[in-house]
Amino acid sequence: MRRRWLVLLELLALLAVLAWVGMTLAAPTGKPPGAIDLKVQLAHADDRVFLFADEHGEPRYQIRRDDGAQQVLTPDEFARLVCRDQRSRGVLEVLLNVSSPVGFVWVTLGFLGQVLFTGRMLVQWLVSEKQRRSVVPPVFWWMSLCGASMLLVYFVWRRDPIGVLGQATGWFVYVRNLWLIHRRPAAATAASADATLPL
Repeated sequence: MRRRWLVLLELLALLAVLAWVGMTLAAPTGKPPGAIDLKVQLAHADDRVFLFADEHGEPRYQIRRDDGAQQVLTPDEFARLVCRDQRSRGVLEVLLNVSSPVGFVWVTLGFLGQVLFTGRMLVQWLVSEKQRRSVVPPVFWWMSLCGASMLLVYFVWRRDPIGVLGQATGWFVYVRNLWLIHRRPAAATAASADATLPL
């Protein structure tokens, strides 16, 4: 009975985390009324650009700079800004879809998380080959948890709901497996202590 409540509690925690992440991803940040939210990589600016109609019905673009200042541009001004920005970017910036040194840090975090997440399968395969049977060692779950945590943070930064959903759901499975592994030696020790007690 206690085990069912624990699983139910974990599922409720998962739903709470997913709801929080969903609200974070969907939260408007200075969005003008009726604006269309666009994702555009610009140097020294937020990657969310808002397209809206001004009081005369003319289209305008609103960008937010890294320092928090908002800038409203005409379509021609915005096109020139995007063109100038894209031409000034290096090959690595284009390849990794980043526009600032901070972006490189985030991509590095995501890359290391993916290395851990992929490496767990290699570790599991090597341990299984060594023991000549299918084995899931505890390090598999630790690598899963660390890799998923890094990827979860990366996907939240990228505002990628599919990546967030995938990593958040797996995260609770990894924690639960580590919890079960942690409890097993304690339960075995308690059982052996009970067996050695005189009657």
